[in-house]
Order: sequence, then C-alpha cells, then structure tokens
Amino acid sequence: MPLPFLTADRVFEAADDVPLPYDDRDRWRRPYRPGPWRVASAALALLLASFVLFGAVIIAATAEPASSAVVFGLALLVIAGALRLLRVGVWVSPRGLRHVGFLATRTVSWDRVSSVRTVQQPVRWLGLPRTVQGQALLLVRRGQSAEGAPLLMTTHDADFLGRAEAFDRAADSVEAWAEENRAR
Repeated sequence: MPLPFLTADRVFEAADDVPLPYDDRDRWRRPYRPGPWRVASAALALLLASFVLFGAVIIAATAEPASSAVVFGLALLVIAGALRLLRVGVWVSPRGLRHVGFLATRTVSWDRVSSVRTVQQPVRWLGLPRTVQGQALLLVRRGQSAEGAPLLMTTHDADFLGRAEAFDRAADSVEAWAEENRAR
C-alpha cells in the first residue's frame, strides 16, 4: 500500500528542465518542513488546549456558563497560538518572499531583493538570548547593507536545531527561488 505522506519530502527529484519542484506556481509555499522543535511545541500547546477544553466542559456542567465561556475562549487562544506557531517560517512564491513571525509577517517582492545568502555568524539558540556560532540566511534588500539585514532562518532555530543538512537544503531552495525570480 503506498503511503503518500512518506514521500512528501521530495528533494529535487524533478526533471533537469525544471529548476524548482512545485505544483502550483502562484501559491505561497514553505520550501522546507517545520522542524521537530516547532512541531513538538505546537503539539504540547494543543495538548494543553485539550485539557483546558475539558475544564471548560466541566465548568459548564457544574458552574455558570459565563465562566465556562472564559475558559473556552482561553482554549481557543491556545489553539490559535499553536496553529500560528506552525506557520512561522519563510514562505516563497513568484511574487516575493514572506517571513512569517509569531506576531508579524513581512513580505518583500523579488524586485526589492538584492541578495539572499548564507553567512556564518553568532545566532540565537531557539530564539532565546543565548547566542551560539551558526549559519544564518540573510535577506539583503536593495540599497541596504548586509549589517542591517534581517535573519530569515538559522541553524539553531526551531526548524533546524540539530538538522544542519535540512538547513542547507532549505537555504539552497530559498536562494534558488531568489535567483529564479529576481532574473525576471
């Protein structure tokens, strides 16, 4: 029996005439899978939300509906946060590059991008204040120096911690999208 979810991580198995494998060019897509730290955090948040929802049902059965609605609203906030956590990352399309953060999203069209490149520098470990030596993918806009360039992803963020090969593949893929779409 074929298991299509096991083959979802196609790593450039396309024909030579197609530089980047994709089905629908106009869709925003993340050129890599979410990392285990990000998925585990979202799973723990959803587990917490299930307990809070169970508490909301118990409160609804034994207490006032208003207090149950507050707990239910809290559970919905936790679920929304877990889903947003799964969307965090770098997304690409022919229109541009989108850097989705937990609270904010920045989109840059390809004509405003000067370069997308990998550099060796101190990076934050899982977004915490502690820094370690690692690699980062920088987005340099036209008329901007590389010093003030935002970090798109690093080898020590929630998607790539302990997965240097996955970071290299993802960085190469984003750089390929930039090269293909900036040339237009």
